[in-house]
Amino acid sequence: MPIILYNVPSRTGVNIEPETCLELSKIPNIVAIKEASGNISQVAKIASLCGDDLFIYSGNDDQILPILSLGGIGVISVLANIKPLETHNIVSCFFDGDFETSKRLQLDLLPLISSLFSEVNPIPVKYALNSIGFNFGLPRSPLTPLSSKNIDILKGLL
Repeated sequence: MPIILYNVPSRTGVNIEPETCLELSKIPNIVAIKEASGNISQVAKIASLCGDDLFIYSGNDDQILPILSLGGIGVISVLANIKPLETHNIVSCFFDGDFETSKRLQLDLLPLISSLFSEVNPIPVKYALNSIGFNFGLPRSPLTPLSSKNIDILKGLL
């Protein structure tokens, strides 16, 4: 079964280093990495070391376009729960050679992306999904509902 590594140091407290990615890419069923370290230099090094032996997905919605430009092949996204077409279009426009549209979409969505990460995931995205008509309920303990300050900001962006 194909495996995608998840490098999300903000959640795990541990970063998967590029050299570790290289070693892991030698395992046949490890095929990709969701790279959410936030470190573009690290993404470049992974791409340089691993080449086509490890596909790279952006794990940060605010870095879709930069990661695609370094050889990434897509995004594993929170934003896509709220704006699936727009998230798809950032990627598809990039691969179609329409870099201006891809860039405009990435930049235009930055305020919403920021708001979706204003508190611990999945608190804001659950609130947003509930707001647009999907019943996702409240976050489970120990998470709390979205703060009133961030509700006002997110409502304005939706």
